Amino acid sequence: MDSTPQLSIVSPVYMAEKIVPELVRLVTQEVEKIVGSFEIVLVDDGSADGSWCAIEDEARSHSYVKGIKLSRNFGQHYAITAGLAAAKGDYVVVMDCDLQDDPADIGRMYDSARQGNDIVLAYRENREHSWFKNLSAVAFFKVFNYLIDNKELDASKNVGSFSLLSRKAVNAFLAMTEFHRHYLMVLRTLGFRKSYVNVTHLKRFQGKSTYSISRLINHALDGITSHSDKLLRVSATTGFVLCLLSLVWAAYIVWQYFHTGLLMGYASVMGFQLLSTGVILLFLGIIGIYIGKVFAQVKQRPLYIVDKTINL
Repeated sequence: MDSTPQLSIVSPVYMAEKIVPELVRLVTQEVEKIVGSFEIVLVDDGSADGSWCAIEDEARSHSYVKGIKLSRNFGQHYAITAGLAAAKGDYVVVMDCDLQDDPADIGRMYDSARQGNDIVLAYRENREHSWFKNLSAVAFFKVFNYLIDNKELDASKNVGSFSLLSRKAVNAFLAMTEFHRHYLMVLRTLGFRKSYVNVTHLKRFQGKSTYSISRLINHALDGITSHSDKLLRVSATTGFVLCLLSLVWAAYIVWQYFHTGLLMGYASVMGFQLLSTGVILLFLGIIGIYIGKVFAQVKQRPLYIVDKTINL
């Protein structure tokens, strides 16, 4: 096989020991029809099951299967970054390991890239997720698209991490150094010519998603606050509006005192005070999130730590 493969397939693996053999089989079966040389880069993101053993078995059986074991669970987007850093192909496919992304679609994505597109995104005509995950995805992208100012970043629940990048796009992605990252959001900041390929989202091959509600919420917060500062401007605007309202309220109390001799009651004053205090604490929390991200960035820690590799 050539030292520089024509195509690399990168897949982050987490708690998927029973899926890995089928993933390698199906990807190999499809990619062999497209190119003469390829590699499959599997990144074990700190799985607690036998995923790494499954990757090692496949790597020993197939020299084109490369394995990377991270020292702990860093998260899907960091595992993707580790895989992209190791991939050597002229074009690189990123896909989930659960086989909801159909390897049969790689051929059409590769054809689109060969027509001059540096980024090819898979547009899912359906989403084989639970109703809650679909609903939360709709809510997240509605909020995200409202908060961003750069319309090049407009996101959709129907576009996942299944994508194909040219070598130029891969190198540009790896040049991005932000600590808190979301694969698709970073990808959309690159520019470059991109296209979409309609795909069918399949049911999960085995098991269930490892994303809990708390992880989904944290993931959404990271995605929004890492790629938009509009929340800070919203907090400043809200503070300004509350200041104006408080001045109007104070003027009304003075007017009422001189014209009726009555002062506002305890309940109304306390209600307004509690409201303003709650808003202040809310926006202090938002500011704290951004400060925390700055703190994490300036420490300049590595995005991930590699424990072991095989065939690399």
